[in-house]
Amino acid sequence: MVLLDNDGFLSGLTKLFQQTRHSGSLFLTMKKYNGRTKPRSKGKGKSASPEPDEHLCLMRASNGKKTISTVVSAREVTRFQMAYANLMKASLDGLKKRDKKMAKAAAAASKKKAKAIE
Repeated sequence: MVLLDNDGFLSGLTKLFQQTRHSGSLFLTMKKYNGRTKPRSKGKGKSASPEPDEHLCLMRASNGKKTISTVVSAREVTRFQMAYANLMKASLDGLKKRDKKMAKAAAAASKKKAKAIE
């Protein structure tokens, strides 16, 4: 896993979107990050960890082979979120449209079954 700065993450995410445009999948995850890289010991007598001064968000993107990540601080969230939303709008144009004919046919078949049971 490669930890990048926010701008580097967005440019790397653009490259991952381009690599998976025609085939493949891209996984995006977000989670709360407390700054710890090692797990806490479960020893007795330990008090709960204090609340962090600043809340952080860990974002990861992976195509199965390459993983990139970044940590977004609370004061940078709005700028990062705007850039991230623009990137998502530009990159998600290759999604397949749902086949509405199949959904209508399935709904009609289920209505016929319901009437036949009555």
